[in-house]
Amino acid sequence: MIYIVRILLVVAAYLTGSVPTAVWVGKFFYHVDVREHGSKNAGATNTFRVLGLKAGLIVFAIDLLKGFLATQFVYASSFLPHTNEWVLFQIILGAAAVAGHIFPLYAGFKGGKGVATLLGISLAIHPWATLCSFLVFVTVVWLTRYISLGSITGSFAYPFFLIFLFHVKTPALIIYACIIFLLLVVTHRKNIKRLIRGEESKFYFRRKLMEAQNKKMSETSRP
Repeated sequence: MIYIVRILLVVAAYLTGSVPTAVWVGKFFYHVDVREHGSKNAGATNTFRVLGLKAGLIVFAIDLLKGFLATQFVYASSFLPHTNEWVLFQIILGAAAVAGHIFPLYAGFKGGKGVATLLGISLAIHPWATLCSFLVFVTVVWLTRYISLGSITGSFAYPFFLIFLFHVKTPALIIYACIIFLLLVVTHRKNIKRLIRGEESKFYFRRKLMEAQNKKMSETSRP
């Protein structure tokens, strides 16, 4: 019986990840399918570019929450907390959520790249190493204005923080950290090609903030 429960938990994690936040926010509130604009990716970054700061933050927060929530299903799995098996099942649940985000059942299996969802999973599994990696991400984006480069660099730093800074010995977690980096390289392969060609779009937070403020002012000034 417990094996059936665990299988159902993995399915539930996939369905949780399948919620196409960027697609639904775009269609329901802006009448825009973000998959037809910008980088054509159904994620927070492209939502920032296409729909603005507010929509991007909403999508980012919900996508992060999807990953965090999926890992919490481990509490119904009967594994002993914080053992290697416990962490491994958390990773399996997280992987199912990321698969749902990339291949969402509710949006024709055409989703995003899973960065925010992976961040939510990692926060649940090892928050301190994740926050250090997020700091690397923010620093790289601030210096280069490339979100894709920040994502790849942050994920590359993650296993090093786990092993050398926090001295993690759990095999499942170390393997997971390495897989995250490889997954982000694969899902960002088009971005990497654009970076090499110098064609990748840069992100300017201040500009997006000003655009959002101007849009709000224009809306309030209408009769």
